[in-house]
Amino acid sequence: MEFKTKLTSRKKFLLWGTAALSSISALHFFSHSKKQDRKKSETVKMLTADGKLVEVDATKIYSSRREKISDEQLKNWVAKKKN
Repeated sequence: MEFKTKLTSRKKFLLWGTAALSSISALHFFSHSKKQDRKKSETVKMLTADGKLVEVDATKIYSSRREKISDEQLKNWVAKKKN
């Protein structure tokens, strides 16, 4: 009688362990795919040479310098492009 009880309890333990592992892996898979979707939809607003505001995909932008330009530099740049 004791042997059957151990066998059933071991089967239940293995069944619950397998169910827990599969649910954790399924949750990891679905959360990983959502993170990739967020990365694809990131956009940055930028000015074109003629002064229009456009949204550009963040993955398409490459810049070795990450510093902002001053207002004067921006005004001079737009003025040069208009001429």
